[in-house]
Amino acid sequence: MRRSWTPQELALLASASWHSSLVPEPTFRLVTLIAAYTGMRLGEICTLRKEDLQTIDGVPCFMVRAHAEDGWSPKTDAGTRVIPVHSKLIEAGVLNLKDNTESTYLIPGLDGSKQKDRGATLSRAFSQLKTRLGLPAEITFHSFWHTVSTQLRNATTDIREIWIDRLLGHEATHKSQGTTTYLTAITTANLRQTVEAISYPETAFKKEMF
Repeated sequence: MRRSWTPQELALLASASWHSSLVPEPTFRLVTLIAAYTGMRLGEICTLRKEDLQTIDGVPCFMVRAHAEDGWSPKTDAGTRVIPVHSKLIEAGVLNLKDNTESTYLIPGLDGSKQKDRGATLSRAFSQLKTRLGLPAEITFHSFWHTVSTQLRNATTDIREIWIDRLLGHEATHKSQGTTTYLTAITTANLRQTVEAISYPETAFKKEMF
């Protein structure tokens, strides 16, 4: 059973030295930071293109959507979604990634992978790091999704369950016509409020600018 990260485990991950020669350490740190503040899956983050970072209703957002040119698409219809960029990611310089000229992709440092799946090399390196740190099998990269989901469902602020499902690409449990119509009407402001409820202790991530 996969589970959420504990603050201690995140601190351990933040202080660990990075050993992969195939994926630069800043790339690894960047991808984990985005995962922690969005709940996005590894494949979704690694395939983001620069045009998938857009300002919608005045709010910078990631757009998770199909890419016809490389045949990548989210696993479900609900997986196609808009995720406001958390203020912590803006502080870390994530919006500057659009200025990277070497690639059409948003995340630098993964183009050297010969795999069709851009996240495959990072995924392997992450597994090796996890083993080296003695983290339990229930902790996987997908644990960031679980962590975000748990945090938001336990948040004290007024966050609707349906906003959380929308943000995490979760199929709404009750798929009535009303729900479907309501989902399309969820405002970027509501989603931003949901995203901003995600928070971590200072020790959880290395202080880096991207």
